[in-house]
Amino acid sequence: MEAPQQQQPAAAKIRNLPWVEKYRPQTLNDLISHQDILSTIQKFISEDRLPHLLLYGPPGTGKTSTILACAKQLYKDKEFGSMVLELNASDDRGIDIVRGPILSFAISVISSHRDSDQCDLSETYEKKTKFSKFGKKCLHSWAFRQGPLEGASSSCPGKVVDITEDGMKALVTLSSGDMRRALNILQSTNMAFGKVTEETVYTCTGHPLKSDIANILDWMLNQDFTTAYRNITELKTLKGLALHDILTEIHLFVHRVDFPSSVRIHLLTKMADIEYRLSVGTNEKIQLSSLIAAFQVTRDLIVTEA
Repeated sequence: MEAPQQQQPAAAKIRNLPWVEKYRPQTLNDLISHQDILSTIQKFISEDRLPHLLLYGPPGTGKTSTILACAKQLYKDKEFGSMVLELNASDDRGIDIVRGPILSFAISVISSHRDSDQCDLSETYEKKTKFSKFGKKCLHSWAFRQGPLEGASSSCPGKVVDITEDGMKALVTLSSGDMRRALNILQSTNMAFGKVTEETVYTCTGHPLKSDIANILDWMLNQDFTTAYRNITELKTLKGLALHDILTEIHLFVHRVDFPSSVRIHLLTKMADIEYRLSVGTNEKIQLSSLIAAFQVTRDLIVTEA
C-alpha cells in the first residue's frame, strides 16, 4: 500500500515541471533544426572519435539539449551521474571552479578507467583531457554556431494544446527564434486561458496587440499632443504595456509605410534616441512625450513635402 504513495510525489513533480524541461529532447534524433550540426556530431559518436565541442549562439537554440543528448547517447542511465558534470557558466565560473569541481570530476573519471584507485597528480593533469570531453574548449576543438530557430513545430510530444494559426504566428514572433521562450509563453498562455490565440498570447506576455499599435499610431498622427498623450497613457495603464515594447512595434510600422526618405530618417533617429534613453533608466512619461512629439513633427514634415 505504501508503494503507490511513494510514487505519487514523483509523478506530481514530473507533471509540474516546466514544459521546457518536461519535453526536453532525450536523443539527437529528437532534436529539430541544425541538421547539419547534428549529423556531424552523430558521425563523430558513431565513429568513436568525438572531439571537444564548443556550441555557441543565442539563448534557446538547443545548445544545452544537444550536449545532453550527446551525453545520454554516450553513457547509460546508471553511468550518467558519474560520467557527466554540468556547470552553469552564469554561476559556476572562476579559477576556484576549475581547481575544485572540474578537477575532482576529472580525477574521478580517470580513477574509473584505472585498475588501481591510486594515481598521482601529475598523471591526472596529463590524462584528464583523454577521458573527459569538454563542452567548451577553444583549442583542438570543433565549434558549432546554433542560430535562432525558424518557424515553429511540435515540441511537446503527447501534449494536446488548443492553439490557433494566429496564436502560432504570435508565438514565433515574440520568441524571436528562442525555443525556450516559445515554450514558456505557450505553457503560460495555455494555463491562463486554455486556448492559445494571438490575443491571449499577447495579453499573457503584456505585449501590445496589433490593434493597440494601430490606435497609438492613429492618436499620434491625427490627434493633438494632449489628447494623444492622455489616450496612450490610459492604454498603457489599463493593459500594463511597456513603452519599449510599443517602440519596437512602431519601429516595424515605420519600415513598412512608404514615408519620404527624409521623414523616415528623422523618425528612426528620434526613436533610436528614445530607445537608448529608456535603456539607461530615464522616465517613461518624458520619453513618451518625446515619441509623440517626433510623430507630430513627422506629420508636419509630410504636409510640407506634399
